[in-house]
Amino acid sequence: MSLSGTGNFCQPICEDSSSHRHPWYPPEIATTDPIARGQLLLRNTLTGKKEPFVPMQARHVRWYTCGPTVYDSSHVGHARTYLSFDIMRRVMTDYFHYNVLYQINTTDIDDKIILRARQNELIRQLELDTSVDFDKLVSLAKEALGEAKAKSDLKKEEIATAIEEATQNKDSRAKTEQEGLMEQHLVKRKNLDGDEAKIMELCGSSSSSSKDARAKLLVAAKSVIAEKLDREKGHLITDHSVFNAHARQYEREFMEDMTALGIREPDVLTRVTEYVPQIIAFVETIIEKGLAYKSNGSVYLSLDSFQAAGHNYRKLNPAGPGGAATSAAEMAEGEGALGGGGTSEKRNPSDFALWKASKPGEPAWESPFGPGRPGWHIECSVVAGDILGERIDIHSGGEDLKFPHHDNELAQSEACFGCNQWVNYFTHTGHLHIQGLKMSKSLKNFITIRQALEHNTARQLRIMFLLQAWDQPMNYSDQTIDDARSKEAAFKSFFREVEALVRDDYLAQEVGWRMADHDHKLADAYLAARQTVHESLLDNFNTKDAMSALLKVINEANTYLRLPQVRPSVLLLRAIATYVTQILKIFGVIDGEDEFGFGSGGGDANATSSGGEQYIETLVSFRESIRNAALEAAKGGDSKAAIQSVLQICDALRDEVLPKVGVRLEDRPTGTMWNLEDPEVMAKELAEKAAKEKEAQISKLEKQLIAREKECEKIKNSMVKPEDMFRTNEFKEWDESGVPTTLANGDPVSGGQMKKKKKAIDKQSKAFKDLMEKSGNNPQELLSAAQKEVDGIKEKLSSLSL
Repeated sequence: MSLSGTGNFCQPICEDSSSHRHPWYPPEIATTDPIARGQLLLRNTLTGKKEPFVPMQARHVRWYTCGPTVYDSSHVGHARTYLSFDIMRRVMTDYFHYNVLYQINTTDIDDKIILRARQNELIRQLELDTSVDFDKLVSLAKEALGEAKAKSDLKKEEIATAIEEATQNKDSRAKTEQEGLMEQHLVKRKNLDGDEAKIMELCGSSSSSSKDARAKLLVAAKSVIAEKLDREKGHLITDHSVFNAHARQYEREFMEDMTALGIREPDVLTRVTEYVPQIIAFVETIIEKGLAYKSNGSVYLSLDSFQAAGHNYRKLNPAGPGGAATSAAEMAEGEGALGGGGTSEKRNPSDFALWKASKPGEPAWESPFGPGRPGWHIECSVVAGDILGERIDIHSGGEDLKFPHHDNELAQSEACFGCNQWVNYFTHTGHLHIQGLKMSKSLKNFITIRQALEHNTARQLRIMFLLQAWDQPMNYSDQTIDDARSKEAAFKSFFREVEALVRDDYLAQEVGWRMADHDHKLADAYLAARQTVHESLLDNFNTKDAMSALLKVINEANTYLRLPQVRPSVLLLRAIATYVTQILKIFGVIDGEDEFGFGSGGGDANATSSGGEQYIETLVSFRESIRNAALEAAKGGDSKAAIQSVLQICDALRDEVLPKVGVRLEDRPTGTMWNLEDPEVMAKELAEKAAKEKEAQISKLEKQLIAREKECEKIKNSMVKPEDMFRTNEFKEWDESGVPTTLANGDPVSGGQMKKKKKAIDKQSKAFKDLMEKSGNNPQELLSAAQKEVDGIKEKLSSLSL
């Protein structure tokens, strides 16, 4: 805890006369709010508001975060969750100096894993089955597609019926829920229709002898064929190694993605499959307490018994007593994709599975309840309870886990441990949206972490999330990424400025403040930034405002450095740069031990040792270019050409040569500033700059092309003599000015039409006259010149496109 002052004094403290001490006036302590008192506030989903954070024991924080269900590649939505918690964990440990024990669990057996592993295995077998040639695969794909569409149609009807029933019952909550499901269903159907178009195109694209056509069709139809095969043959996949290998593959990929994002490894990593004996014992304890019951080989938590024992259910997402308001959709979510027992084997429809009896095609473990597998929710209770104990300080996860997963976790844990509060603080990250919908694998609107890292750096993604409130929804878009890049560039630019200043021998000059009020203003901005950052981090890890404070003081420093005849306070600027770096290090934006800045980085030991040779080669090459330019100018005696050549060579050194050896030059009115940078980063920046310049050039040429083509068309139209405008087969007779008087069939042209035609001829007369004057009575030459320009622009566009 750190205290804040009000700016006033308290009454003096006077020692007794024997101490010979004079009165001392203590500063007045601000007590207006928890932040002023130095308390950390944390939004707690259990209460729905910010609460002062108090660990159960001393400054020890036991923190559990739900890990991934490792059935597929992780996407940017996962990155949002785990990067956000990584930032909070870093602030908790490196800024507030709590002693954190951080645990993550990977769900390596689950309905989604079982389904995906089975389907992948069946597709693998189909791929190797030579008896299924192209024609048979076409038939299979069409059958699977038809079944998928029928299933989709049925689902749409079910949702539409549910919406109608909710409307009739005036159940706004159910109606909103079903309308959300309908919106998601329509997206899925659109995806299915897109798959259908690809599948049908490939079905008629090649003969049965084409292996390439078979492979392409299998890829395009994989989703629908896999579902069909799973319905028909999924029960035959019983080998545990199929499910285990699938989970291990994506678990490793997830951990590699976390490393690529710069996320710290957890202090403890657990897996569900390594805890099956403990899970069985946990379930037995709840049964012994009379709070769970066996049914057809499964075990369910009895919500009626649980609440009769004095416990509360749905703490995170309250929905009425006894879970009475739990919807069918929520119950389906709680049971998982393979939940098929329905409510017939439950005492209360809202009871949830602690242990699931395994069906054919599902892995099974022996237990006193019969062969089965852990329920979805039980795993977290057991692994977290084993590592962190019966009292957990913080439990974290994504917004979509609040109910049923986390509420069910709480219920079964409190049932087993006999407590009323297993977790003190629950934190949930907001959804990540893309084009208005939650990023989701089922909607196929996701971007994998690896895809995101192909176009953006881990630092840029981290900055993007730092600029958002961790517990609120956010949009993933080009705008949010561009904003992160812009902020990164602002930090880099400031660090380069300060690096150039501290490189000089500032002790050889005056060292005090020499800019009067400007120095004081910058110092005040620095202190204000530190205060704002501190208060922001105390206020629910508000990194958005903390980042704004850092960028604001940088902007103040940049304004200060641009003052006329500036005599900067190097030590103050260095202090600002060092502080900004410290905070960015805490946020995980910066690695390394440099006092400030992102670091020059970029090379291994060998590259560093050879750097001197690179600089010598660069210097020699530059000298040779300048010398040759001077010699050429001396021969021709053209001093202007020599100057232009020298300037071009200097620019090429700055823009093309030095970046390859990691040197950045920036020409300023006060001189040239240099910094060391990562050559790869500079190469990427130059490539992006070149791409943008090329894009701008293409856009400019396209506009020019439209204008020139319009000009050509105008010239062609203006070349028509006014008296010849209407001399066509439509008419038979005309007057002396070319106005048609008689139609081809002998009928007279109406007066109104003649008037319109006369007006058009008058307009054409002016255009023709203007063209003759402009072209010197040679319009064809003008047209040829305009057409030549059009062809030239098209040629430039073609070369740029290539």
